[in-house]
Amino acid sequence: MTTRWLTPEEQRAWRAYIAASQLLEDAIDRQLQQEAGMPHLFYSVLANLSEAPGRKLRMTDLAEKLKITRSRLTYAVTRLERDGLVRREDCRWDRRSSLAALTGEGMAVLERTAPGHVEAVHAALFDRLTPEQVGQLEDICTGITHGLQGEGGTGTTAEDVPWRRRSSPCPGPPPG
Repeated sequence: MTTRWLTPEEQRAWRAYIAASQLLEDAIDRQLQQEAGMPHLFYSVLANLSEAPGRKLRMTDLAEKLKITRSRLTYAVTRLERDGLVRREDCRWDRRSSLAALTGEGMAVLERTAPGHVEAVHAALFDRLTPEQVGQLEDICTGITHGLQGEGGTGTTAEDVPWRRRSSPCPGPPPG
């Protein structure tokens, strides 16, 4: 099989994407650490729960929304639970699952933190783009997301997405 090397244009675009995404995540993380003492992932958990019916989501559904592994979500929810911002509940309709629920204190922290977070997102990203570029960014990111999730016949399997992946592969029985 021959390697499909990146063209010079693709290489520049790839490197620009990597630099921008890392700097953007760092800027957002720093702002949230300074204002709320939490990383971007924790804020995202609170924000997604605030938008859910009853401010509750099944852990698996929350991991899918956040595009992270279930073990990473479990770690984040455990920390947020310890701080009184989230609580876990049994799932009545699926005994294998549990729910993450936003507490009143979690909602208060989110309401205090959201204005600064939104301003940081504007300053770091949207203030640098034209309205046309905002639409293009959405189209590009949506296309990439759909392709990586297997929405479009790309042959992606369920195990290829983080929220369905096992944290550590189970090796099976020893040879014998």
